[in-house]
Parts: sequence; structure tokens; C-alpha cells
Amino acid sequence: MTATAFWIVLGTFVSEDAAALWAGWLVRSGELTVSQALIACGAGIYLGDVGLWLAGRGLARSERLHRWCVQRMPRVLGRALVLAVDEPAALVASRFLPGTRLPLYLAAGAFGTRPRTFFAWTALAVMLWTPLIVLGTSELLVGGVLLMALLRALRTDRGRRVWRVVTARVDRWLRPEFWPSWMVYGPLGPWLVWLAIRHGGVGTIGAANPGFEDGGFVGESKFAILQALSPRWTAPSALVPPAEPIARLRAFDAAVADGGWSYPLILKPDVGQKGVGVRRIASRDEAVAYLARERGPVIVQPWHPGPFEAGVFYYRRPGETRGHIFSVTDKRFPVLTGDGVSTVEALLWEHPRYRLQVPLFLERHDGGRVLADGERLALVTSGNHCQGAVFLDGAELVTPALSARIDEIARAVPGFYIGRFDVRYRRVEGFRRGDDLTIVELNGVTSESTNIYDPAYGAWRAWRTLARQWRLVFEIGAANRARGAAPLDLRRVAKLTLEYWRTQPSMPVAS
Repeated sequence: MTATAFWIVLGTFVSEDAAALWAGWLVRSGELTVSQALIACGAGIYLGDVGLWLAGRGLARSERLHRWCVQRMPRVLGRALVLAVDEPAALVASRFLPGTRLPLYLAAGAFGTRPRTFFAWTALAVMLWTPLIVLGTSELLVGGVLLMALLRALRTDRGRRVWRVVTARVDRWLRPEFWPSWMVYGPLGPWLVWLAIRHGGVGTIGAANPGFEDGGFVGESKFAILQALSPRWTAPSALVPPAEPIARLRAFDAAVADGGWSYPLILKPDVGQKGVGVRRIASRDEAVAYLARERGPVIVQPWHPGPFEAGVFYYRRPGETRGHIFSVTDKRFPVLTGDGVSTVEALLWEHPRYRLQVPLFLERHDGGRVLADGERLALVTSGNHCQGAVFLDGAELVTPALSARIDEIARAVPGFYIGRFDVRYRRVEGFRRGDDLTIVELNGVTSESTNIYDPAYGAWRAWRTLARQWRLVFEIGAANRARGAAPLDLRRVAKLTLEYWRTQPSMPVAS
């Protein structure tokens, strides 16, 4: 079977139709199952499509050949191809229109169609086309029934809703920023093992920040860390400990009264990961509901109006007189603009990014509400990726003045060498000068350089960034061990690691 499937794959490079008909005949004769024939034909056809795109990309790199083709291509045809290469419907339709696939797919590569767009939509076209031609020989009736059922379903409201949900989920899996943690960190496993071997064991990371509990690995108190920071640069905070509901509510009321704070407030778990559980509370009733749901220690902070937020990843090698900014993440808050006709839910589904997190946004906003023409609805007010914020690489925000300020703040924290500051600020220029920032959180060794969630980052760039970050963690931990800092016990690392993975959301988009 393996050899036969291999020859079918090769046969598609000569003639897709002939290979598909051959596969269908083998299904009818019992030499292949339907799934084996579909996989073999689909794989060969898809590889051929990718090959055309790559050939087009190579054509674009040859300036002389590219110019020759453009000069001899009829102007109307050339314009049509340029317009069609980024149109998903054209990429799918060409699979069913004889003679259009070769020029269109070559043009897609030559004119710079994004790989994600081309690979995703041509894969869909192959999945629709392959069963038709293979089953046309063996099970034409079944294939026709399935296609008609699909088309009929897409004509109904329910069918279109299901289709939107399915395509949105597929799109999310194609974007590294929405991958689950195991997909982000799994490929880094061999690198982390090598770093552990080279630097005296995985427990070395616990010595990276000797002033933090377990180096800030997992389970550290965010409130305790905030207390170590200068009040000048830190958001006021109070801790509501676990207690009976009435006593817990009294502690909350006392904290709010002592601080002289008014709503809205920020409530978040004292021990948490990736922004899970962070909420903006607009009333006491919302606070009561939150405290009833979140049973552990809770941090209370007054709401900082911003409107800007950033994540500043910092490091300083032991013995260095000055530290460095590794990265800055510019956090953006999605805003929906009304047209006076469409509901909030309809606008969300129409937006190329917001459609990926519709359930999350509908938990907070009335999906049936119609926004007035030009009316703006803030979908997110908290700078957490799992809450819907958009993370962009903020390298342009880094200045010598900002670097000096962050270093000044960090060096004042005993035993802190590497981690991420989450800050709010009012003016971009003030932030760049280092005199307009309020720290709302500081995280230790398992904090991330969150610019990896920039939609423009590919997987390789994100992995390279994380590889550099973890190399610094191990190198700083090893240097601190040499200066007398204690590493983590291996059993402690295992326990904390299990706890860490247990507290992670299954997908960074959260719910």
C-alpha cells in the first residue's frame, strides 16, 4: 500500500486527473481504501500547488525574467492576476476552472501573496476537489451527496454560523500568537535541556532572581514583589487574603476605603499566569461576585486610565553596573466602530482579527446591540493577550532615557536580575523619556518577552526570541550560583512545573 500511495503522489506531478482516476480505480478494486486514496492524491496535488507558488516566488527574485514576463503579459490579464492573487475565492475557484490554476498560482508567488493565505486556501481547495475526482470513479454518488449537503448547509443561517466558527478556529491555529503553550515551548525542549546540562541543572533558573521566591518561577506572590518596588513608580495595591465570605468582603471594603479609591478597580489573583483572572471591576456588586469566584488571595489596585500599556522585559548580568531592556511589547486595545446598522456580533464576525475571539468579546458585550454610525466600543481595557489585547513589538519605544529609568527601578529591587515589568502610561513621549510610567506588575523567570505574540512574528522568530531569553535566564542563574545563590531542588522544579502547566489556559485567547 505504501509503495502504491507513493506512486500516486508522484503521478499527480505528471497528471493530477490521471492519478486521481487511477486512485479511484484502485479503491473500486479493493487495493486501496478511500482514505488512503484521498490522502495520497491530496498530498500530491497540494505539493504541486505549493511548488507552483515557490516557482512564482523564484520568478519574482529574477528581475530580468520577471520584467520579461510582465512586458509580454497582456495588460488586462496582468491586472486581473494582481487583483486575484490575494482573493481567497479566486484561489479556491481556480482549482475548479481548467487552465486558470497555473498562471494564478505562479502569479501568487511572484506578486507576494502571503504564505499563510495561499497555503490555507489552496489546502481548502484541495480538500474540496480531491474527493470529487477520486470518488468520481469509485463513489460518485457519495461525493455528490456530500458536496450538495455542504452547499445546502451554507445556504442556511445555521450552516453559515457553523462555517464561520470552523474557519475562525482554523485561522487561529495558523497564527502562532494563538498557539497553546505546549506548541510554543515544545520545540524549545532540546534547547532547554542543553542549557540545563551546560549550566548545572534545571534548578539553576531558581538562582536567576535570588530575591524572589523560587526566582519567580511559579507561585510567587505578586503583591510581595510589588512591595519591593519604589512607591514612586508602582501602582498602589492591597491584598485581600482568603477568608470566610463576610470577612473577605470586609477586608476588601477596608482596603478600598483606606486607599481612598473609587471604581473602577482592578482585581487579580495574587498567584496567576498569563493574565488569567485579571478583571476591571466597575461596581461593588461585581467585586462581590469576583471574590466569591476567586477563592485565593486577591490583589486590588485602582484603575490606571492609561490609555497606554507596555510590557518591558529587563535583564542585568551579575556584576554589571547597568542592565538592559531585552524587549518592549506595545499593547493595543481593540475598538469596534459601528455603522448604524450591524449588531456588535455581526461586526465582530466581519473583522479579520476580532472574528478569532468572538466568544471572548461576547462574554463582556451585548452581541445584539447596534452601534451608531461612528460609535466606538472598547472591547478590551486590560493589557493581557488572553483578554483580547493585541501585542506588538515596541522596539521603537526604547530610548536611552527609558533604559536608564527601568534600570534604576530594577536595581533598587533586592535580588532581581531578569523579568518583565507591566506598566501603564498616559503619554508616549513621557514614557520614552522614562518619567511617565506606573508599574502594575513585575514577573520573574517564567515571564515572557511578550513581543513574541506580535501577529507579524512568525514561529521561527518567536522561538529565536524565547531561546535568547532562556539562555539569559540560565546564564544569570549560573553566575548567581557562583556568587552563593541557592538553586532550586529538582523535586521542587518538578512540582512547580506541574503547577505551572496546570494553571495555563488551553489557548492564549482564553475564555
